[in-house]
Amino acid sequence: MSAARQAARRKPRRIPARTLLMLPAAVSLLAGLNAALVLLGLPAPINATAWSQIHGMVLALGFVGTLIALERAVALGTRLGYLSPLLLGAGSILLLMGLPQFAGKLGLLAGMAVLVWVYLPLWRRQRDHAVLIQLLGAALGTGAALLWLGGVGMSLLLPWLVAFLVLTIVGERIELARITMGPLAGMRALQLSWLLAFAVVASLLDAQWGIVAFGVALAILTIWMGAHDVARRTIGATGATRFMAACMLAGYAWLLVAAITWCFGFPSSRAAYDTVIHAVFLGFTLSMIIAHSSTILPAILRRPLPYRRMMWAPAALLWAGLLLRLWIGNGLGIDWAWQAGGAANIIALLLFLLLAVASVLMGEPKPELRQPPGMGKPLPYANPSVQPPRTGLTISIPETKK
Repeated sequence: MSAARQAARRKPRRIPARTLLMLPAAVSLLAGLNAALVLLGLPAPINATAWSQIHGMVLALGFVGTLIALERAVALGTRLGYLSPLLLGAGSILLLMGLPQFAGKLGLLAGMAVLVWVYLPLWRRQRDHAVLIQLLGAALGTGAALLWLGGVGMSLLLPWLVAFLVLTIVGERIELARITMGPLAGMRALQLSWLLAFAVVASLLDAQWGIVAFGVALAILTIWMGAHDVARRTIGATGATRFMAACMLAGYAWLLVAAITWCFGFPSSRAAYDTVIHAVFLGFTLSMIIAHSSTILPAILRRPLPYRRMMWAPAALLWAGLLLRLWIGNGLGIDWAWQAGGAANIIALLLFLLLAVASVLMGEPKPELRQPPGMGKPLPYANPSVQPPRTGLTISIPETKK
């Protein structure tokens, strides 16, 4: 290979233009965090109290929805697919600008409808249960946007938004871990997804008993996924594999907390409502985003997002903040713990964003040759660029006493 071709391979690929579609998602995230500070009664950079009324939809559809739609558009590979993240991002920005909410709500609805369309050619391409699960989730997310446009309150829309996020992530997990889950995993997950979808509709028809059915269906799906996900076995690995497994298992645990809370009825109190919202959107959704960030974001950015050990810090801070907010703040009714936990969650998310950007800019870390303890020293090689064959065995020279 010529020197010019080697230099071309070493040159980093240009960031594609589709990355610009992530800017509205980033704005939605920052605005949602600003609104969270206002709701917590803490000082916020922008004193926009109106954002507090819409920050749930801005975060669920404007932030997470845009990222999901962008990733699916990349998988589809056609320009028309990018209309979904464009509309979702534009709808969220219109809501934040203080214009008549009808325009922003209509943008979110149109973006979700296009996302449903995106899954149709993906289904024809793969004919996979995982795609059907994600399609069902997108349809429920579209229903949430439509009901919000019609004036339905957020408390009744919550199961629809939760089902959209949960089924999208469940479909992704089935798609990525189909071999380890077994040949029937897709069918079983699809059946449980339909059960959850029926419970979502029931929660709108009967808020009291329907929400109990939703909690039971969500708990069953969560327990099944946690028991069959490969993360249960890879938690014993090291490095990035262990980090991803820990984030996924933590996500399932927090989702189960929300499901159990719903099993006791409609969350009418502030503590119960705060618990289900943040156990799902922070504990489950953000833990799963952090876990899959090294695979999803490189597909969009065309740049690797290497794992680094410092990524444990924001993940641990996120979970610690949730424990402080939900268990002590909401469970015991201690306001300072509720505020401190919420502030810790915001810091954790911002810290992870900073570390992710830094990791992309720093590039791949240099590989380290690690030797298991008690195995002696590896044999030296004349050419340091030539590595020993990977036979699964470690050749060592026993040390002798002089």
